[in-house]
Amino acid sequence: MSKELEIYEVILFPLITEKAVNMIETENKLCFVVNERADKAKVKEAVEKNYAVKVDSVRVLNDRKGRKKAIVKINEKFKADELATKLGVL
Repeated sequence: MSKELEIYEVILFPLITEKAVNMIETENKLCFVVNERADKAKVKEAVEKNYAVKVDSVRVLNDRKGRKKAIVKINEKFKADELATKLGVL
């Protein structure tokens, strides 16, 4: 029986690639590597609580390196590049 993931266990680290930086600037999206047991609802809750932003949508996918990635669309009231600067991505 697996226990419920805590908020701080969901997001492992922000992903910094050329494509991820491009998404921050053009689409107001951030990319995170997340726990393999995390689902869309948990990722949304974790981003909203940890970073005090409103999330519009979450896409989750597994990459070729075996990591689970979440692409998070931030509400237009908030700026993804400001959050990325706080996280040290930009």
